Amino acid sequence: MNQDDRLGPYRLLRRLGEGGMGVVHLAVDRQGREVAVKVLRAEVTGDDVARRRLAREVETMRRVRSEHIAEVLDADVTGHRPYIVTRYVPGQALDDLVKEEGPLDVGAVLKVARGVASALAAVHSVGVIHRDLKPGNVLILDGEPVLIDFGIAQAVDATRLTQTGMFIGTPGYLAPEIIEGHEAGPEVDIHAWAGTMLFACSGQPPFGKGTLEMIFYNITAGKANIGAAPPVLQPVLRAALQRDPARRPSAAEIAAQIGRLMPKAGGRPRMPDEITTVPDVSGRNPATGPAAGPAARSGPVSGPGPV
Repeated sequence: MNQDDRLGPYRLLRRLGEGGMGVVHLAVDRQGREVAVKVLRAEVTGDDVARRRLAREVETMRRVRSEHIAEVLDADVTGHRPYIVTRYVPGQALDDLVKEEGPLDVGAVLKVARGVASALAAVHSVGVIHRDLKPGNVLILDGEPVLIDFGIAQAVDATRLTQTGMFIGTPGYLAPEIIEGHEAGPEVDIHAWAGTMLFACSGQPPFGKGTLEMIFYNITAGKANIGAAPPVLQPVLRAALQRDPARRPSAAEIAAQIGRLMPKAGGRPRMPDEITTVPDVSGRNPATGPAAGPAARSGPVSGPGPV
């Protein structure tokens, strides 16, 4: 990348990361302020579906306001190289942080859990779902999380852009209803929130490693290692991982619940026997494990590959 590599009024400095749809660059605007510029990949720049997704991304992010979300500053989705500009967050991705320094301690994970839930509450309040929440899409800056990459976000009430039989998202953080081909609602983000927090607590994928079929089987069978999380967080995670989407708490409820678990200044997190847990509407005692959903399959399930 050279000194003259420009995109509109922005000078691109270096690549920050990339996803299935685009590449993100660190750039500066005409006033010298650092921003993040996401550009569609060269091989899909001319694809109408990709452009519609980018337009949806702009529409989505402009409707969301939260200190825990990188807000949109500018966009051009009609030019030769469609792009979107967001606030630059000089933080470290949660997955990189955990891989380098190990699982987060109780206080840190509660702070991240509440911040991400608050971000999702803001997203969901305007009828939008993120659809690809995972540790790589959570940046940690001064201990606080910032949710990024709404490239595959989708407004709940907008026309679905994905093709029949395909899904958008990261396999290890998909909700069971997505694997089974059902329509995605905000509940898929709740399930992914729980998986992301389990990774933050343990440093391991929430539903294990292996083939896509093995991971999908573990997800649909509810085989998450909730015991890897601190006891104070387990009831909330168990509720968020309910097999039935309708039984999962909302993001706003989770954020409020985590707030009640946060330690007072100089204190310790409240323990499970001292808190009001997220209601388990299945009627089972939260300590006994996740509620039973539809009959568990006897073997791995297969599903369509990620788009």
